[in-house]
Amino acid sequence: MLPPYNIGHITLAGSSLANHYSRSADVVLRGYSGYNTRWAARVAGRAVATVAGAVAAVTVCFGANDAALPDRASAPQHVPVAEYRDNLRDICAMLHRRWPGVIVILVTPPPVDEDGRRRYPYAHDYSGLPERTNAAAGVYARACVEVARQCGVRAIDIWSRMQKFPGWEKAFLRDGLHLTPRGNRVLFEEVVFALKDANLSLEALPADLPLFGDMDPKDPAKSFDDDERAD
Repeated sequence: MLPPYNIGHITLAGSSLANHYSRSADVVLRGYSGYNTRWAARVAGRAVATVAGAVAAVTVCFGANDAALPDRASAPQHVPVAEYRDNLRDICAMLHRRWPGVIVILVTPPPVDEDGRRRYPYAHDYSGLPERTNAAAGVYARACVEVARQCGVRAIDIWSRMQKFPGWEKAFLRDGLHLTPRGNRVLFEEVVFALKDANLSLEALPADLPLFGDMDPKDPAKSFDDDERAD
């Protein structure tokens, strides 16, 4: 089995991951829209309690809400960066207690297009000011990478990665914050690369049941003989 991909709020890339590994691993999604790490650290154990059996890898994606500015419309979601670090450490520790040897991949918050946030404010916010900034998101992204290094786990710095593409603001973010299909594609590719680096590539995992091209169309039953004997 592969992740609960992800314990976090980005799930479209998780759907792509489920399709990618459909013959080799089950991908479990646990997305909690609007959550910050303060709330997630309290419920992460419950979130994965129903995942039975061995788990090979888990991705954890939090920070976009923690990084909301404390004096603007999304202030209730804000978590100070020091606490954010502690909460990520607690989540990593819980995952390692539950599944010793599991590959944990921390995903940073994505960048923020402040123009997009001004154009798509929360319904009750008429200030004209973005409730998130790219600079603040960067602080949390760097903290996420630091925690990954301290905990000995992998990190995907999607905040930095996306900003290497010209026009990332509108190409990857539909409202300055949430990912477009293209943005999710970038994240999906980064997760696949990280899993490959952990020896969990699609090619490294056995396929569930024989592939179509390996079956004898004149005698397909013999392709399942080994599986039936194994049962």
